[in-house]
Amino acid sequence: MLQDESKSAVERVQLGVRMEKSMVQVLKGLAEFKEMTLGQLLEEIVLHSFEAAPGHVGQMCASPHGEKSFEAIAALKRIYGMNYDTHANYGFQDKQSEAEPSPLPRITEV
Repeated sequence: MLQDESKSAVERVQLGVRMEKSMVQVLKGLAEFKEMTLGQLLEEIVLHSFEAAPGHVGQMCASPHGEKSFEAIAALKRIYGMNYDTHANYGFQDKQSEAEPSPLPRITEV
């Protein structure tokens, strides 16, 4: 939540993304488990990933999930066959080669 614990009006936009199927199923299941929408869960994950946490730079981030959520995640991963680790997405390749738009230019300096 915001630092002063007050609510703030935000503008949400529709987002079209492609993700690995079993990962999406696990995310949807976790959102249902936590009684929130998929969008709210993704916002929570992203906001926590933007916060620094102890460890090697770029390797660790805060987690919005507690012990019970981690148990639910493990069960959902088994149910939906999400049997890969954190960095597996670097090796993901679409089964069908569909023409996709060029990726956004890489930001090299902020």
